[in-house]
Amino acid sequence: MSRDPEEVNKLTENTYKNVMEQFNPGLRNLINLGKNYEKAVNGMVVAGRAYYDSLAKIGDISADSPVSKELGQVLVEISRTHKKLNDSLEESFKKFHKEIISELEKKTDLDVKYMTATLKRYQTEHRSKLDSLEKSQAELKKIRRKSQGARNVMKYEHKEMEYLETVSSRQSDIQRFIAEGCREALLEEKRRFCFLVDKHCSFTQHMHFYHVQCADFLKSKLPGWEEICSDATKVPEKVRMMIDEIRTPGSTPVSGTPQPSPMVKRNTLIGNDFYPQENASKVPPAPTGRAYTSPLVDMFNNPAAAPKAPSEKLNHSAENSDDASLSRSTSVATGLNIMKRQKVKTIFPHTAGSNKTLLSFAQGDVITLLVAEEKDGWLYGEHDTTRLKGWFPSSYTRPLDESAEEKAFAPVPRNLT
Repeated sequence: MSRDPEEVNKLTENTYKNVMEQFNPGLRNLINLGKNYEKAVNGMVVAGRAYYDSLAKIGDISADSPVSKELGQVLVEISRTHKKLNDSLEESFKKFHKEIISELEKKTDLDVKYMTATLKRYQTEHRSKLDSLEKSQAELKKIRRKSQGARNVMKYEHKEMEYLETVSSRQSDIQRFIAEGCREALLEEKRRFCFLVDKHCSFTQHMHFYHVQCADFLKSKLPGWEEICSDATKVPEKVRMMIDEIRTPGSTPVSGTPQPSPMVKRNTLIGNDFYPQENASKVPPAPTGRAYTSPLVDMFNNPAAAPKAPSEKLNHSAENSDDASLSRSTSVATGLNIMKRQKVKTIFPHTAGSNKTLLSFAQGDVITLLVAEEKDGWLYGEHDTTRLKGWFPSSYTRPLDESAEEKAFAPVPRNLT
């Protein structure tokens, strides 16, 4: 499709103007947006680094856990992996700045001056050639007017032929100039688009390498991570054995379970026949279930000092006697100790409520034990003040040191003088 030279000339000028008025301003805007892009990526890298540092700290919490230690190690490894990939992304964007942003900044400033000068030179030369053509055409018209009605027609015909050749030559020259100028303008435009595409292809290649590296790296790690967290109910063999051991009857008692008082253990070793048998038939059955534990049960787990037995006094008085007297005193003291009921002092108040088999008491009351053995943390005894009988939690009491009580409340003689 042939075009008029003037149309081609307009295409040439418009091409240069498009580069200067649209392409180059677009590059400037692209540079600014690219810098914002860099800042956003750097901010993301910094935020990601802080996030994965926090993730690693959470993983460290499970270092002493018997069931979650391995999962914590996975969290630390995930954190380390993503931080490494973030560092690689940061390096890739350094190339983005170097190969695209910096190059565009240099090219844009120079290109504005170059394209302005190129368009001005083209327009000046085109105007000059056009003026020469128009001048030759005007001379040709003048010769033709003079040749009409002239006597020496041959003379004007020769000059007319010369001007015709000049006009034709200048028309051809200006057409070649317009065609070459259009070609050069279009190539200038294409070179700029090619430069922009080439730089982004180079950056895309870097990003492709980065993503392939990430994919390969994560592909090698991910199956192991997923396998470790695939079953939340799975526990290590050692932990399972520990739990099974706790479930087994007769195993190590759980912390907080009421422990028998020292005196009850002592009485059990001596024998259960020292309490009158007639009381056993009157004792109601112990409450079902384990007794509730007092808030400070562990405070009184250490056995209290056993009250000083009367046998010690007898032994002290009989130190210098013969062997027969010593043996008889010890026997009598032992008998007295066995027949004496154990007493306990309450350290917390207890309310029986509607259960008639339980015993109510206030803090500091004294209770005499009627049953030697604990039953699931319960003791049976008689309140020394109200004379009511019932079951009560052993952890709400402690053995009563009667000798200490007597000393504490013994009257102090006053000087009457």
